[in-house]
Amino acid sequence: MKRRGKRLLWIGLSLLGILLVVTVSGAFYMVSYALKADHLNEKEAFQSLFEHHPDTRPWVDSLKAAGAFRDTFAVINGHRLHATLVNAPRPTNKVAVLIHGYKNSWVMMLAYGRIYHEQLGYNLLLPDLYGHGRSEGDHINMGWLDRLDVMGWLPVAETAFKGDSTATQMVLHGVSMGAATVMAMSGEELPPDVKCIVEDCGYTGVFDQFKHNLRDEFGLPSFPLLNAASLVCRMKYDWSFSEASMVEQVRKCRLPMLFIHGDNDDFVPTAMVNDLFAAKPQPKELYMGKGSAHAMTLSDHRAEYASTVVNFCNRYIH
Repeated sequence: MKRRGKRLLWIGLSLLGILLVVTVSGAFYMVSYALKADHLNEKEAFQSLFEHHPDTRPWVDSLKAAGAFRDTFAVINGHRLHATLVNAPRPTNKVAVLIHGYKNSWVMMLAYGRIYHEQLGYNLLLPDLYGHGRSEGDHINMGWLDRLDVMGWLPVAETAFKGDSTATQMVLHGVSMGAATVMAMSGEELPPDVKCIVEDCGYTGVFDQFKHNLRDEFGLPSFPLLNAASLVCRMKYDWSFSEASMVEQVRKCRLPMLFIHGDNDDFVPTAMVNDLFAAKPQPKELYMGKGSAHAMTLSDHRAEYASTVVNFCNRYIH
């Protein structure tokens, strides 16, 4: 019996060791896979923009012809980051700060920038997040540390667009991971220049999003792989999936926020916007894109999307 007990113990410890090795190896692979800085180059990004939003081409071409795109670089939080500035059609202190999504760049936010530029007459600030576009970086921060980088861009917008006014008036607008970024910012102490926030199809938190991806795409449970990957992310990049909670950030936000989500989104599940909206104190608004999948609400409902954004901003930026 003693020999049998020792044998069972040895087998159990061996299986536990194998499980530990597999989990740790899987965690490192997951972090590398999910956070790899692999994105479209600028030429590919413009091709994708015109494929998904062909109506933007004449406007973009006119801006290019006028030399309206102004590249700027700044060292923010120790990293050399890139952004594109676009002056409003007429001088104004109103600014839209537009934040792109996962493995994308400033270019795709031009579809949203057109609303602010043409219909509202705003200046545009379009950053490339860390690890994207022409910004440096070898990994993706999923909107969490990006919140601090975008906050570093706000003084640049203030300097570039204040003009003769005492201060700028800004709206933050993000899509998908960009929406997670502006929601993460919303729980921080923002300058009084920021008047309102628009988030389009952002997730409740990084852990929540990866949990959904593991189950939906790979049929895997979150425990223990995702918990281990969160620790690996902490070791490598100084933040964890579990701390990156956008729902907790919006809970602290007192600025007006417009939530936008497609009611047929199965990538960032539509149910997430309900949790975010419930957590956010007033003032807040919700617009659901009927039948829209992830990040498709603008494409599917152009006029309604634009009028919703215009009316929202006009309530808080004068």
